[in-house]
Amino acid sequence: MDQIINDVDIAICGAGPVGQALALLLHQQGFQAERIVLFDGKTAEQAEQDARSIALSYGSRQILESAGAWPITATSISEIHVSRRGHFGRSLMRASDYDLPALGYVARYRDIIRPLQQAIKQSGIRITRPHTITAIDEMTDHVRLSLRQADTQAISHISAGIVIQAEGGTFGDQQQRTQHHDYQQTAIIAHVNTDAQIAGRAFERFTDQGPLALLPQEDGYALVWCVRPEQASHLLALDEAAFRQALQQAFGNRLGNFIKTSARLSYPLGLNAQAQATARTVAIGNAAQTLHPVAGQGLNLGLRDSIVLARTLAAMTDPAAALQAYLAERQTDRKLTIRITDSMARAFASSPDGSFNQALLGLGLGTLDLIKPAKKMLADQMMYGWR
Repeated sequence: MDQIINDVDIAICGAGPVGQALALLLHQQGFQAERIVLFDGKTAEQAEQDARSIALSYGSRQILESAGAWPITATSISEIHVSRRGHFGRSLMRASDYDLPALGYVARYRDIIRPLQQAIKQSGIRITRPHTITAIDEMTDHVRLSLRQADTQAISHISAGIVIQAEGGTFGDQQQRTQHHDYQQTAIIAHVNTDAQIAGRAFERFTDQGPLALLPQEDGYALVWCVRPEQASHLLALDEAAFRQALQQAFGNRLGNFIKTSARLSYPLGLNAQAQATARTVAIGNAAQTLHPVAGQGLNLGLRDSIVLARTLAAMTDPAAALQAYLAERQTDRKLTIRITDSMARAFASSPDGSFNQALLGLGLGTLDLIKPAKKMLADQMMYGWR
């Protein structure tokens, strides 16, 4: 049989932050730009119009710096205040405790994508848009991708040595994976303003129905409020004044009064994870693990996937061995991060209000500041993970 000369060495399905960071890191590891291609179903304009708020850890900043996609337009988090509403227990983490300029950052999706796209353009790596992957056929010595162009519906094909699935979507749109749990919770997201903002301080407030996060962003806060579906329906139906009142009651008065909220959006929450690789394909980011947003670890875990995969592929010539080595190296970080977020989410999603599990979590928060090594271990995991 004649040897197949593949169109590219590496095809990345999904040109979000994880996919683009991976492409740049691969290029820096020595892969030729013309031998890497990304496919995405959105146009560049659609990606740059996405105003969703994303929490980035300090470790993710380091990865984006390595990829040549920093600085970005973002608001720094210098402190994180974690508490349980109406109960004993709180913890305060400060960047100064770890000699860092920030614990993390809050940025809009479009502001993360723009410097990545600029770096991709300068590198010469191709992004093919808008194309949908309709089939992935793995052969012994290559992978054949079937693509559908969004506007013309024309079908084309490309062969690649390795295919990386980096397009995960959201929990409500995904096929069920090995680790799957519907928390029966809905996240309500919005941008809110208060009359007593504390610069640089983020809040994670545990209510009886789930976590309520306020992340400093621009002139206010990015809100992520996790509640049960019936409560979400009620909150989404309220007018702005009534919604502000409900938010005030749930969060309290640490930031004074809520004076303004943007339009509200919502999405269902669940765990959907499966670490998988064949001889020539592998999934990373949300395509490998979709998490509850309780600790803001989704994109951060995906970026850690990207830097480890780039390093592993550069170090090993055999694709199958490299992908299995990647899975082994990522196992500890993935399992620990999933366990932390899943345990915290289940304490509220699967337990009655005021349950023992919720009380135990509150007690843990109350003692965390007293046990410095445990607090540092948790902070290190949230900021850096294992990479």
